[in-house]
Amino acid sequence: METNRQKKIGGVLQRDVADVIQHALREAGVQGILVSVTKVNVTTDLSIAKVYMSVFPPAEGARVLSEVNTVKSQIKHQVAQRTKNQLRRMPELSYFIDDSLEYIDSIEKAIKGEQNPINDPDLLENRKKK
Repeated sequence: METNRQKKIGGVLQRDVADVIQHALREAGVQGILVSVTKVNVTTDLSIAKVYMSVFPPAEGARVLSEVNTVKSQIKHQVAQRTKNQLRRMPELSYFIDDSLEYIDSIEKAIKGEQNPINDPDLLENRKKK
């Protein structure tokens, strides 16, 4: 269970990391890709923060994640500059793609009958456990 301090630091980091990433995308001239930070989980010792990003269109997720990991240290530095009055020590940032929206969408399609495995047996392959 997250403490209030972890939640507060997570909220501060979520806002600032989102601002820094969106500013970096604008500076790089990237058009048509929307990146939002959906959640930030901070460990109990406040040393590591897991940053979950949602990318639209979803097909660009892997590319955006690799770009963000390439400039990870610059992002951390800029966020540290923004939060220097709020945090004593800047946590290490790890980035992940949050695909929960696509997962919810696939469940909705399955419920509505748009993805019927009886009509399209190829869908069953996606549902098998590996």
